[in-house]
Amino acid sequence: MSGVRAIAGFGRTVADLAVTEAFYRDGLGFARIAPPEPLPAAQAEAMGLTGRCATQLRMRLGRQTVAFLAVDPPGAPYPADPAATDPYFQHLAIPVRAMDAAMAQLTPLRPVPISRGGPQLLPASSGGVTAYKFRDPDGHPLELIFFPDGPPAERWRGAPGLFLGIDHSAITVTDLDAALAFFTGPLGLTMTQRGLNRGPEQARLDGVVDPQVDVVALEPPDSPPHVELLHYRMTAPRSPSSFGPADRATTRYDVSVADPGDLSRVLRNVGLSPHASADGTAVYCAGPDGHGCLFVRV
Repeated sequence: MSGVRAIAGFGRTVADLAVTEAFYRDGLGFARIAPPEPLPAAQAEAMGLTGRCATQLRMRLGRQTVAFLAVDPPGAPYPADPAATDPYFQHLAIPVRAMDAAMAQLTPLRPVPISRGGPQLLPASSGGVTAYKFRDPDGHPLELIFFPDGPPAERWRGAPGLFLGIDHSAITVTDLDAALAFFTGPLGLTMTQRGLNRGPEQARLDGVVDPQVDVVALEPPDSPPHVELLHYRMTAPRSPSSFGPADRATTRYDVSVADPGDLSRVLRNVGLSPHASADGTAVYCAGPDGHGCLFVRV
């Protein structure tokens, strides 16, 4: 058993914590949990950041948290001209109470749009949601999403405010079978929904010409947030991401587990290369496409 309990939060590597805080606070309703602080030594060791100055700013939106990480000396910048089909793509999906009001608060911060033509109403076959994708000051993608009804809307009905929390984090994967094997195998997540999104609304939402994207929802025992896999059916070959925790193109799942050491052994047994802290309280591992997971003992 992997001992995975929940996705405890997310980590994002950024260039400037003050700029990041202002964007997420003023545009998206995030609140600071604590002043910037050194990354815990065990986590820094597991992530290969020992010897670098690694400072994190933890912020909260509803019940979900994001740890923004600044590293000195810094790693690679976010690549120029990124696309939703890039293997390093990972967005945070933020449910909103009203899309028009959310856009009115966000727009003055001038986020870089991914979606073309503003928020898009997807057909019922793609969930019937209204969604809008954009990027933060570092290039990290985000999505605003309005659930009109059904279980997702009910899940967020009692959340206060305009921006309700983080529903899921979606990653673009090049090999859907390998990604499913990673998340449902050693991590023990459960597939709860699978569909194929396509059409002009999806094209405008993703900023992609004629997309056909497999969308697979995977849930840990305690959810939300959950994981979403995005697999674009494209003929052009793409290589998995080679970015690490110091590089700005990285977003990480922060996962709470009962025994990081035991999970590390399981990951090694399936051919992956986890890195554990000496005290065994933290393990970092990249999945098949390079998306990172930081496992921390609860």
